[in-house]
Amino acid sequence: MKCKQCNEKAVFLNPKLCKKHFIEDFENRVKETIKEFNLVKKSDKIVVACSGGKDSTTILYLLKKFGANVEALSIDEGIVGYHNKTLKDLKGFCKEYKIKLKIYSFEDNIGKKLDNMIDKKSLPCTICGTFRRSLMNKYAKGYDKIATGHNMDDESQAVLMNLVNSNTDLLNHSVPITKKLKGFVQKIKPLYFIPEKEVAAYSLLKGFNVNFTECPYVNLSFRQGIRDKLNSYATRQMKTNILRKHLQVLSVLELNKQDYGKCSICGQPSKNKICRACELAKNLNKTKGRTNQ
Repeated sequence: MKCKQCNEKAVFLNPKLCKKHFIEDFENRVKETIKEFNLVKKSDKIVVACSGGKDSTTILYLLKKFGANVEALSIDEGIVGYHNKTLKDLKGFCKEYKIKLKIYSFEDNIGKKLDNMIDKKSLPCTICGTFRRSLMNKYAKGYDKIATGHNMDDESQAVLMNLVNSNTDLLNHSVPITKKLKGFVQKIKPLYFIPEKEVAAYSLLKGFNVNFTECPYVNLSFRQGIRDKLNSYATRQMKTNILRKHLQVLSVLELNKQDYGKCSICGQPSKNKICRACELAKNLNKTKGRTNQ
């Protein structure tokens, strides 16, 4: 199979491109998303939320390549046999590309590793996501934006998950760039329109040293079921259409207008007197104040 732009062998079928042209096409589409939604300004100091996996490593590399002022931030949840491996890869990558890396852990901030918080009745993804988002926002203070590696598959799944669960107030999170809200560091997602398979191909072709293993708790997540169903019938174009229509609907509904106060325990933005992270910590019998800033 030949590349549609030259006579070299194609390394990817859709789009049908050789290594050189696939990399060029991939990077150009990321640039287009950045330009279309004005994700990055020259004056921005950006921290990239990194796990050490293919998506966050790719966007860390690209923002650095595009000339952005970037640093890396990772939250170590404490998942034995998983994140310790990806963190090793991330440290090596940041050292190679001379990128400053900061690492904070659940154990130091919450009091326990995620593995030690889980029991038969627990929903590990809910616990992990709640604490990780809270700590990411906490330690991203001082930066203009947080860049995440969420790709087209991640975001189309998130839209459907929130619709199925009637979480319409969360639909405004699945956007290329979040609104500026007091207390929150603005988030950007340059891979918003890039399929997961293409991110994987790009990271392989670029020779990034990343693990392609999934979190051991993924099979317990609601997302897993949505992902499998969506992949069983949705084409790349259909997923793109989901996101484009989603953005169109959001622009009409203006769901991004929300009022936040401050959590009485940690001081982070919260709709309620106590934020979800601190409430969860209390329910998990954590010592009050361990999440204090």
